Amino acid sequence: MNAEQVVNDFMAAFDRKDLDAALALVTDDCYYDNVPLGDMRGRDKMREFLAPIMGGTDPVKFEVLRQAASGKVVMNERIDRFVMNGKQVAMPVSGVFEVTDGRISFWRDYFDNGMFMKALKGE
Repeated sequence: MNAEQVVNDFMAAFDRKDLDAALALVTDDCYYDNVPLGDMRGRDKMREFLAPIMGGTDPVKFEVLRQAASGKVVMNERIDRFVMNGKQVAMPVSGVFEVTDGRISFWRDYFDNGMFMKALKGE
């Protein structure tokens, strides 16, 4: 499976709210940097961070607008849609992924934290 397909499968697992399937596509020591909220290393830390987003009954959707891949690097521009604190959130996000031996070893997302905070307030 090429890098782009791994990333696509990873995002599709989010759409299905299947955290186990998503995390099966990352390395044990995956570096995840959720700019500007902070970074973490490892599948267990990612599970701890992502479980509240994916654990509820509300849908989660990664809507990819543009995507490019070169070798083991995949970059995309997307809208991440989810519910947090009872508020519908639709965040423009740019993501960078690196795939090593068929699993994501690096994931960095960039988004506007001010816009995120306004969405949580319902503004």
